Amino acid sequence: MSFEEFKPLNEKSLVEYIKATPSLSSRLGDKYEDLVIKEVGDGNLNFVFIVVGSTGSLVIKQALPYIRCIGESWPMTKERAYFEATTLRKHGGLSPDHVPEVYHFDRTMALIGMRYLEPPHIILRKGLVAGIEYPFLAEHMSDYMAKTLFFTSLLYHDTTEHKRAVTEFCGNVELCRLTEQVVFSDPYRVSTFNRWTSPYLDDDAKAVREDSALKLEIAELKSMFCERAQALIHGDLHTGSVMVTQDSTQVIDPEFSFYGPMGFDIGAYLGNLILAFFAQDGHAAEGNDRKEYKQWILRTIEQTWNMFNKRFIALWDQNKDGPGEAYLADIYNNTEVMHLVQDKYMRNLFHDSLGFGAAKMIRRIVGVAHVEDFESIKDDNQRAVCERKALEFGKMLLKERRKFKCIGEVVSAIQQQS
Repeated sequence: MSFEEFKPLNEKSLVEYIKATPSLSSRLGDKYEDLVIKEVGDGNLNFVFIVVGSTGSLVIKQALPYIRCIGESWPMTKERAYFEATTLRKHGGLSPDHVPEVYHFDRTMALIGMRYLEPPHIILRKGLVAGIEYPFLAEHMSDYMAKTLFFTSLLYHDTTEHKRAVTEFCGNVELCRLTEQVVFSDPYRVSTFNRWTSPYLDDDAKAVREDSALKLEIAELKSMFCERAQALIHGDLHTGSVMVTQDSTQVIDPEFSFYGPMGFDIGAYLGNLILAFFAQDGHAAEGNDRKEYKQWILRTIEQTWNMFNKRFIALWDQNKDGPGEAYLADIYNNTEVMHLVQDKYMRNLFHDSLGFGAAKMIRRIVGVAHVEDFESIKDDNQRAVCERKALEFGKMLLKERRKFKCIGEVVSAIQQQS
């Protein structure tokens, strides 16, 4: 069987492909008799095969030339696999403890072979729905975000290297356009793709479409998303893109990656934790009112930003005489001026993160793609009550983000809304 042109794999052709690819076959010890192959692509875009044998395991992810959950009527470039593999390798080099290793990439087949995150790893979103606490989550995610964002920014790059990297990732324009549509455009207009818990949220969805102050803010964030090549961001860093156990945190699926605003990653992640918080009342059961768990989520939100802030500044201090050209050492040459620029940088990044986080919350309630946190609440009315609280908080945060001075103030505002 030849693999010189693109073809979607099935379980049979996948085995042939692995046999013909030494970097994959060696992971399985070249043993094929007892292979167990399972297709688990529950996402919107790709085939994902888990391959487990007696002597090894791996995951094969293949991008399709259309959006899987809609079909061939919505074409989508399979080139996204190139950007995903490139970012997995780049981010993996910067944060190896929190990114699965890539074994193989085939551009023609739009295929990535990588480490299988074996059980008990589960998708973080599923753990949040189940009410499971993860003691190292804040520490791990803040470390991942600080390293991947700092080391791909002008705080560490010189401008020549940065422009080269930005140019390469400009090729991921189709996935950026998808984000522009579903995050920054559709929720604020009538669109056939939008949906919400109807009829309960009909008026709420209409209010979003008629809110001029909200539209003013979302326009500013859309500009920043499209124009600000600040760092190599994951581009889709929600709680469905993180796999966890009690002591492991792994970030997956960076196919939306490009050079964009750092706050889009931080905000996506924190915004999805806030959604998880507001969904908890819908998962409360007799004997478990989820109150303690809600407090854990709030602590995690606060710790994530505070640890990120601390680590990011520490990396900046350690590399202030390095190759980065944003703040040249012979200009920013004393502690007073360094503190001034760092304070301003982090304050702006904090407000960017809150804005993007709010935008991600809103789109998950009145846009095309919803979250399991709410969707798994069976009772429509109860789901709508939870969603409305999250939507109201998201709208307030988007419009008033600049008034918050620290993450503790945001957490207090979340508690008031609930």
